[in-house]
Amino acid sequence: MTLARRALLALPLAAWGTGARAGAQIEEPLADSVRSALSAAIAAAAPPKPGFDDIERRLAYLRWQGATSERLKRYKSDGHTRVEFLNTLWYESKRAGLEPELVLGLIQVESAFRKYAISVVGARGYMQIMPFWARLIGDGDVARLFHMQTNLRFGCVILRHYLERERGDLFLALGRYNGSRGRPEYPNAVFAARRRWVVG
Repeated sequence: MTLARRALLALPLAAWGTGARAGAQIEEPLADSVRSALSAAIAAAAPPKPGFDDIERRLAYLRWQGATSERLKRYKSDGHTRVEFLNTLWYESKRAGLEPELVLGLIQVESAFRKYAISVVGARGYMQIMPFWARLIGDGDVARLFHMQTNLRFGCVILRHYLERERGDLFLALGRYNGSRGRPEYPNAVFAARRRWVVG
């Protein structure tokens, strides 16, 4: 095998996490009840402020935020922007019943933390939301997919939807999210990226 051919074969795996890597996610018909539930989950207005029942949970969150903010510096240099992003990500991932580290790993692979990333198939923003979702469960305004909280909310709600469709199988849900269901490259890339965001 020639050196050039080896380099070409290695490129897709090496490129994970370096740019907008969204796959051709498939627009599937949604039952009216599912569409209504997803629309309600997207529309529910709430500020992205984490809330805690006790001081221990708040301290654990602050430790997580500090350690994660330090790791995020290479992608987002401004401290205020990092804190706002992490507050929103924590809030939206917890709201959808997802692990924040998983969502961070997915964003690293999908967009490399670029707010205005657009993939070759047209997916947008941090979590690479396909425009058809704005029509199916949003107000149809595709430009809103570049708004931080809107993008994170859509992404978390869509991943939760796929997780339920796949009966809790995260490997298959991630594949469905990327449009590569059943293939290992994307889920494995997200799992590897997730490990980098686990704190202590």
